Amino acid sequence: MDDQRWLRWTQRIQALAQAGLTYTENGYDVERYEELREISIAMMQELSGAPYPVVKELFASETGYPTPKVDVRGVVFEEGRILLVKEKSDGKWTLPGGWADIGYTPKETAVKEIREEAGLDVRADRLLAVLDKKCHPHPPESYYIYKIFIRCEQTGGRPEAGLETSDVAYFAEDALPELSLNRTTESQIRLMFEYLRDPNKAVTLD
Repeated sequence: MDDQRWLRWTQRIQALAQAGLTYTENGYDVERYEELREISIAMMQELSGAPYPVVKELFASETGYPTPKVDVRGVVFEEGRILLVKEKSDGKWTLPGGWADIGYTPKETAVKEIREEAGLDVRADRLLAVLDKKCHPHPPESYYIYKIFIRCEQTGGRPEAGLETSDVAYFAEDALPELSLNRTTESQIRLMFEYLRDPNKAVTLD
């Protein structure tokens, strides 16, 4: 079975059910959309192996019109090497970043995440890429996600792990550590190095 294809179908069914529940005023349609949502939860449970309450809370608990979640990653270079942080959750490495917070611009989110996860003060100065997670070799994910990559320049601080990270280091392109693939892929890291070599490279959009 093509898990990625089934995942996309499941996400789409959930999104249609959520939109229907948001806008319908017909009681019979409410029942139909609720049934579609239950089907999407059952499909996601089958794909993930997670317990029903966990799937329902993470995958089908939102209200309102369904939109992608946004993940913001900060890109910092030093002497030809890229800044990565080691995640406590899986012991693997990633570009610093995380979910975009309400009330913060994308640039402010990148600055905040780098400070919290890597101990550095930075200035966000350029959008590099906006990627759709489904187009890249990440593991299957229940959320539909856009990933924003922002180039940042260090202005102060020193490398220091945070609450969610256990280590901070710079890596050369030919010496990358084991990556946290749910967050960052090798091809995405190599794309960031393309921007280091060519500062005039156009923004990458999926």
